[in-house]
Amino acid sequence: MTQPITILGAGAVGLCTALSLAERGQPVRLIDRGDPGQETSFGNAGVISPWSIIPQSMPGIWKKIPSLMFGPQRPLSVRAAYWPKMIPWGLSFLRNGTTQRVQDIAGAMEPLCAPSIDLYRRHLQGTGQEHLVQDSAYVHAFRSENPDALQGLDYRIRAEKGADLELVGADELSRIEPALSREFKAAVLVHGQARALSPGKIMTVLAEKAKTLGVEILRDDIQSLRRVTEGWEVLCSNASYRCNKVILAMGAWSAELVNPLGISVPLAVERGYHVEFPAAGVELQNSVMDVDAKFVASSMEDGLRVAGQAEFAAIDAREDPSKKSRMMAQAKAAFPDLNTIETRFWMGRRPSFPDSLPMIGEFDALPGLFAGFGHSHYGLMMAPKTGELLAEMLTDTSPNIDCRPYRTNRFTRAK
Repeated sequence: MTQPITILGAGAVGLCTALSLAERGQPVRLIDRGDPGQETSFGNAGVISPWSIIPQSMPGIWKKIPSLMFGPQRPLSVRAAYWPKMIPWGLSFLRNGTTQRVQDIAGAMEPLCAPSIDLYRRHLQGTGQEHLVQDSAYVHAFRSENPDALQGLDYRIRAEKGADLELVGADELSRIEPALSREFKAAVLVHGQARALSPGKIMTVLAEKAKTLGVEILRDDIQSLRRVTEGWEVLCSNASYRCNKVILAMGAWSAELVNPLGISVPLAVERGYHVEFPAAGVELQNSVMDVDAKFVASSMEDGLRVAGQAEFAAIDAREDPSKKSRMMAQAKAAFPDLNTIETRFWMGRRPSFPDSLPMIGEFDALPGLFAGFGHSHYGLMMAPKTGELLAEMLTDTSPNIDCRPYRTNRFTRAK
């Protein structure tokens, strides 16, 4: 009997990979400690963006770090105990912020993000939940008139690759999103986007579809990986599982599993937060980013969600309750009529490499072990194409894109 391909982690990447493998007739086993898609994939901002192809490190970002950490909005923070790991990671991050590197990285992000809407709709087809992905624009809102916004490197890269961008003033912005404060004087509209009305529900639906295709979904706490004579053994709290091929898609927890195997990867735990307002009293027609406060707001089935903050900390560190009050104040400033009486507060862990690109592919020294993690801020967008690429690799089909930017050994220095 053929051993199932075993996927560790049932977030967006794991689920999409399971679907892509099952569609190719492959037996698949999916293991996660919790319900599929209800950790990091649950709490994102819901933006499904073919044009989120700009890395986090940009030219001159080092000049902005003090204001990002200590300015009035403070979207960036680093826990004191995390600084020893943060310094080498941060230096590598800054080295990726040259104009040439940004252009190269954007070129590698594009093929992962570009098909995201179509692939989600393909995966949702026939589930009765196709409405969960809605067409929209992505509104980047500014508090200044910013007439030269489209000349910025980020927008120039998008435009060169074919994005439909539009700069609008205060009156048109107010017409498009009347709930937005009149303090916003301009916005860049990135057309051709979509938004998830419930990221967590989408993941649940995809898991149910995967089961109908024969995917075995197991709930168990993954402890370690061990090489055995004919492949791999996955050791969990309740059982162990043998397989020939393993896909590691555990997001921020992935580094812990490969470390004992002699693989060290510069994967940072970048935590993000959201505050959800179930009785918001206002509704957005599109996903809206407050460019100054660095948060994204979207109307979802369960209310208005405001997601943001980049907090570097240990994976098991407690959430920072001060983030809630800050994000609530930022949301109220952006949407004056927002009802903030009832709220839900959430924290998740992004797996971030210093070049904003994931690892996708087989580990050189560990045959049969494949990476599918490190998607940083872009996991929702990149998950479906990541699943397609891994399915192609594991069925001996040559991917139709250059996968070298995602190789697993790209951070290994030559000796």
